[in-house]
Amino acid sequence: MIVKTKEEEYNKVVVKVVKRLIENNLYIKPGKYEWKVKKVEFLEVVIGPKEIKVKEEKIKAVLD
Repeated sequence: MIVKTKEEEYNKVVVKVVKRLIENNLYIKPGKYEWKVKKVEFLEVVIGPKEIKVKEEKIKAVLD
């Protein structure tokens, strides 16, 4: 029995999405995007796998 890792499953989903984009004449520039990141910054907020928090710089600016 072969056990698939979450990363292998993720890679298969990415391939399916890219194929669907190509089938519909839509394209992406892979070098323009970050892949497999653990944290994302969005609107002065850091979103991670187990937490959402305000950026440190924003907190310091408010406290000062």
